Amino acid sequence: MATTNMPRDPNTLSNYNNWRTKNTIADFTIDFKKQRLTGFVDLQLESITDKESEEIILDTSFLDITAIEINGTKASDWTVKDRSEPYGSPLSIKVPALAKGQYSYLRIEVSTTAQCTALQWFTPAQTSNKKYPYMFSQCQAIHNRSIFPCQDTPDVKSTYDFRIRSPLPVVASGLPTGASSFEHGKDGESGTLLYTFRQEIPMPSYLFAIASGDIATASIGPRSLVSTGPEELSDAKWELEADTEKFIEVAEKLIFPYQWTQYNVLVLPPSFPYGGMENPIFTFATPTIISGDRENVDVIAHELSHSWSGNLVSNASWEHFWLNEGWTTYLERRIQAVVHGEPQRDFSAIIGWKALEDSVNNFGDDHEFTKLVIDLKGKDPDDAFSSIPYEKGFHFLYYLEKLVGKETWDKFIPHYFTTWLKKSLDSYDFKATLLDFFKSDNEASKKLESVDWDMWFYKPGLPPKPKFDTSMVDKCYDLAKNWESKDFTPSPTDISGWTANQIVVFLEAVQRFKTPLTATQSQAMGKAYSLGTSRNVELSFRYFGIGLTAKDETVYQPTAELLGKVGRMKFVRPLYRKLNKVDRKLALETFEKNKDFYHPICRDMVDKDLKEG
Repeated sequence: MATTNMPRDPNTLSNYNNWRTKNTIADFTIDFKKQRLTGFVDLQLESITDKESEEIILDTSFLDITAIEINGTKASDWTVKDRSEPYGSPLSIKVPALAKGQYSYLRIEVSTTAQCTALQWFTPAQTSNKKYPYMFSQCQAIHNRSIFPCQDTPDVKSTYDFRIRSPLPVVASGLPTGASSFEHGKDGESGTLLYTFRQEIPMPSYLFAIASGDIATASIGPRSLVSTGPEELSDAKWELEADTEKFIEVAEKLIFPYQWTQYNVLVLPPSFPYGGMENPIFTFATPTIISGDRENVDVIAHELSHSWSGNLVSNASWEHFWLNEGWTTYLERRIQAVVHGEPQRDFSAIIGWKALEDSVNNFGDDHEFTKLVIDLKGKDPDDAFSSIPYEKGFHFLYYLEKLVGKETWDKFIPHYFTTWLKKSLDSYDFKATLLDFFKSDNEASKKLESVDWDMWFYKPGLPPKPKFDTSMVDKCYDLAKNWESKDFTPSPTDISGWTANQIVVFLEAVQRFKTPLTATQSQAMGKAYSLGTSRNVELSFRYFGIGLTAKDETVYQPTAELLGKVGRMKFVRPLYRKLNKVDRKLALETFEKNKDFYHPICRDMVDKDLKEG
């Protein structure tokens, strides 16, 4: 086998340094009864080496592959090799050797299986109106290989055509090009339509996304729609219509015009494991952002920012995930500063700092996964997922902005995104681009000489803590101080006029107490501030955390109930860990009862957490 230098992504088994996917056609029927996708994928691959390669290796995981064609001719010389955890089974296909720049066309007939890690299926009983089934995909980080064979690495970008047959409405990470009644000669449920989409901007495999179910849609701006269950539509529209277009316009001023035509939001059923997934054209979002107070729409500012960082300019491997998430968190907070005022940016960064401390404590402050640039050779990128790439990445960019000055730094932002547009990069490319850009600016260059790159990239634990503008948090800290006294009598007026995020900061300050609250104090807090009954999960989650640490038995059952309603890992994992410490029996019973409700990624992570606990 002809090989070139080793690929820089250790989490793929594909030989993408010999062949590159240029276009992908995903042609699938959604089978809700058997809970699988069946169909074929067409891959156009370009030979990129002078040494002619006679083998294409693709990533697969738990797939049922029935036939392969090469350039329209049935192929017999292909094998699915032994599984290698956690990366799946490489599919080796012998192909005619081609000179550099020539194309090989593969058609692979494939079905997903019950072990697929990218798809979640709901029976009607698991959806909110209990009328129809539902399915959605979540491919980040390395799960697209369990939908179809591909070069499952963010270092490869392809254009996409989607041809999806379903009896229920479909959304995808492409622009819709039509829905038509079923073609003759194919078997499908009656009422099945063919939904087609095109993605003209090359994107990595982890951004391949589809969802199908009882989905209704409304406008939330001149280039934006929200889609969700019919009963939830008016709440979702109200929550998102005030800020979405405003956010897009602010981001465009900071970087350059929005490239993806539409920016839409699909609000998913409650078991979605993340806050949002930045699938192009359609952000997939957790229903916990629909809190009736417009307090959690900053998730949308975050996912929208991914339309530039991550989706247009991508990390080349998950070892450099901060380039996606640090930049996105940085841009999200820049948007907040324009929309809500400059103090809001530091206010949000203070909340982020607490999340960063929690993640560092959780891994241990000398753990590999607390570095900015991590080693993932032989490891599962999902195991490294935490707030570290988000918050440590943000702090590095925030430090650089403060170092050279905001006005100077703001000239670099559009340059960076233009330089790497539709490409992938690693941390060393970022460093070179930054230093090169400021070469002509003596003052900035001089300041950048003081950057300790090795410390920022490779030192585990917390980065240096900056001085934050604390104007919005001081009253939160003052109230928390009152709670250090056992004699403090709370009143609902303590928090009147506060934003939900200020209550979050207050609760996080209480969580940091060296001596936890007593069970009596925990009950008084819940009662006075109506925290246990709040519709805003950001509040009830933190309050239950305080109650569990206080061994306040009145929050055990409500915690278990919340764990049956919410599948977002940010809430689920810490609550299980805390509940497990005070009532292991209830924690295990709750998990057993709800494990089919959780997304496979979340289910595996909680299972690991409970085994360790």
